[in-house]
Amino acid sequence: MRWLGILGLVALSECIVIIPLMKMSTMQKTLKGKNLMNSFLEEHAYSLSQHSANDQKFSIHPLSNFKNIFYFGNISIGTPPQQFRVLFDTGSSDLWVSSVFCLDPGCGKHRLFNPRGSTTFQMTDRHMYFCNELGQITGFFGRDIVQIGDLVIMNQTFALTYRQISKILPLLPFEGVLGLGYPSLATTGIIPVFDSLMLQKVISEPVFAFYLNNKKGYGSVVMLGGVDHSYYKGDLNWVPVSKSRYWQITVDRISVNGKVIGCSSRCQAILDTGTAFVHGPTRLITNIQRLIRARPYHGCQVKDHYSSISCRDSIEIPHVVFTINGIDYPMRTEDYIVSITSSLCFSAFLGGTQKVTKSETWILGDAFLKQYFLVFDRRNNRIGLAHAV
Repeated sequence: MRWLGILGLVALSECIVIIPLMKMSTMQKTLKGKNLMNSFLEEHAYSLSQHSANDQKFSIHPLSNFKNIFYFGNISIGTPPQQFRVLFDTGSSDLWVSSVFCLDPGCGKHRLFNPRGSTTFQMTDRHMYFCNELGQITGFFGRDIVQIGDLVIMNQTFALTYRQISKILPLLPFEGVLGLGYPSLATTGIIPVFDSLMLQKVISEPVFAFYLNNKKGYGSVVMLGGVDHSYYKGDLNWVPVSKSRYWQITVDRISVNGKVIGCSSRCQAILDTGTAFVHGPTRLITNIQRLIRARPYHGCQVKDHYSSISCRDSIEIPHVVFTINGIDYPMRTEDYIVSITSSLCFSAFLGGTQKVTKSETWILGDAFLKQYFLVFDRRNNRIGLAHAV
């Protein structure tokens, strides 16, 4: 996951150090028996999602759209449920939220999880430290009930922060991140949320999907456990996952006006809903900026690697086409122009890929993804893309 900082657009590249200390007791010791579980479900039925009438193990969960940059939704943790806004992120695999133990400005304006307020919370002796471009995030792991719509996960391990030293975090409209990457990307020994949904048989199918609406602040959804086919047109085009850590695929080529300008010998790309823009090797991004008439920007609020571009949609500015598994996926002018003010716009292409450094690798963030309906299939290790309605 990368978040980028233009007036509240931020970049995040996580590195995590975990200190395992001792085994903890499980939540089954707290919620004993089937009757108590049923009682919990009846008392705390979640009302924010729309669900399939035919399948109670499939949830369509609404997401809020913040400036076409972040797509986040509500979950609850604990008994009684405490609600939080989290970024649903295919570029990471852990779940973390801010806690009442955090007194830093990065926590103060957000909802904070209070473990003392949950009768089902279980403390662990595992500490965590996130080091990232935003600053320092420190905390510890615990376990509790996590609820996403009507989907309930028992005994889910998640991180609670108690230090968030950052100037950017107070600006973000959510309190945490829910990672949807593969288990190999998660903290050692931690079962990711989606894997818990599968292992506990909470969902019918091991798939999730995104519909990212860029036309208004609402209407976006994440689907867990199934697919609603009314959100796309045409057929789903399936692309195999090339490496099951990130949701990583092989790109045939990248072209502008029919000329190959990247991935000349094929390359790798990560589909990352937690990233706002499209990232690639600096040399190739510089060439794209030139072709789309973007110029380096040196404003006081923005780092030098951003490029300004005309705010007016123009048929003279070319599309950037990603060819994946033999099918062209163009980024139109309106997709890669990020409007800050009526007269200040930036290109959605950024150099300096940091996720994988051994080969030419791209990160396809929301600027690319929001054009398409996306299905992430864990059973078959593939991603389906279709044009969103």
